[in-house]
Amino acid sequence: MSTIQTNPNTAVTNTAKLQEVLNRQIAGWSVLYTKLHNFHWYVKGPHFFTLHAKFEELYNLATANMDEVAERLLTIGGRPVATIAEQLRLSPITEAQGQLSAEEMVDHVVDDLNAMLHVIRQGIHEAGEVEDNATEDMMIGFTAALDKEIWMLNAFLGK
Repeated sequence: MSTIQTNPNTAVTNTAKLQEVLNRQIAGWSVLYTKLHNFHWYVKGPHFFTLHAKFEELYNLATANMDEVAERLLTIGGRPVATIAEQLRLSPITEAQGQLSAEEMVDHVVDDLNAMLHVIRQGIHEAGEVEDNATEDMMIGFTAALDKEIWMLNAFLGK
């Protein structure tokens, strides 16, 4: 069992599975970022102003989360996926397809945030396995924020 020591405050061992799930998160956030831009640009109808702003808020959240995960991955000695091809291959999120109604867009975002929650929960488990409390804590914070977003979007949909 080797210890990767990238700075005096970080010593995490056996991180291969954790690094893999963190890269899946980076990939997911990246694809979701692009998908949310698609929705932001193409949303139409009576909910335009509300959803245009909400999609922008969410793609900014995706950017911040992607960057935070990538920096944490680098901190523990990993290499973040940084090409579109790698991100599409690893992402739990699929690209936007076709013309969708505003409600369909929101429904897709709810599904995508739930997919991200699944990968994040895998990351929490893997971080716990290697006793990486900092990574575990970061991802627990993500779950609280995503739970709230999912609740709000479902309320918008009347669910």
